Amino acid sequence: MRREGLTIDSQTLWDQLAAAAEVLQPTYAALGQYVVQAPVVGADETWWRLMDRPVAKRRWVWTLCREDAVVYRILETRSQQAARELLAGYTGIVLADGYGAYDALARAGPGFTLAHCWAHVRRKLIEAEPHYPDPCRTALELIGQLYAVEREVPVLPAAAAVETAPDLLALRSRLRHERSRPIVAEIQRWALAERALPESSLGKAISYLLGLWPGLTRFLDDPRIPLDNNRTERGLRGVVLGRKNHYGSRSTRGTHVAALFYSLIESAKLCGVDPKRYLLAAIRAALADRTAVTLPHTLLD
Repeated sequence: MRREGLTIDSQTLWDQLAAAAEVLQPTYAALGQYVVQAPVVGADETWWRLMDRPVAKRRWVWTLCREDAVVYRILETRSQQAARELLAGYTGIVLADGYGAYDALARAGPGFTLAHCWAHVRRKLIEAEPHYPDPCRTALELIGQLYAVEREVPVLPAAAAVETAPDLLALRSRLRHERSRPIVAEIQRWALAERALPESSLGKAISYLLGLWPGLTRFLDDPRIPLDNNRTERGLRGVVLGRKNHYGSRSTRGTHVAALFYSLIESAKLCGVDPKRYLLAAIRAALADRTAVTLPHTLLD
């Protein structure tokens, strides 16, 4: 508002945001449906503060992300039930870290297939490296080789042309079969041969690696699966920055409004659409027709 030359009370600003969120609700719901239509989604979660009196409460921002859209829901818990609510009916591939709620849902079936993130394995080895430099260096070099293979494949665009996407996926599949598969086998041999105390940082890293092995190797057989979940984690950056700057929400209604606007704005960024331009278009369309839905990628030139 200040950039527009306006001085406005925070309560008036909130009233306007709440009114805008009300008319944008159909767009928010449609964005969620658009995300779960993707064959592969990334999932992650982080905490959020509900500044309820007399004691602040912790809420959780659950995230689902595809190439050109991300949707957030702020729920009361980080439980399996909350994960089930987020992923209700989804039957594709979920890329996540080692949080047990996703694994429990995948095993309960029928439902989604779970793949795991190599970046999380790498981080645990980096944490252990100061204490176990030689064995960790070996594993980290091998993981680096996996990423080197991935860099040889062009990034699959969000809306890849029908004639282009199969070629890119075929190239990625061939490179992974010829070069990544032997590297992964070497990482497994290293993990099985290495000896470390179970409660040591190296022991925990190896246990994490082997415990998630089926999900970590799933990318070898499906070229649609990314090597890591970093895209979803980048999608949480705006939420984390907001949490640091304004501390959270003052009401449950505020958490719903926050989730809606973070979803729309961060999705616009992923599409390369100016968030201000997008929100103006979406709100104007919704005011003209309360059932109107305007997703960010529809504004691409």
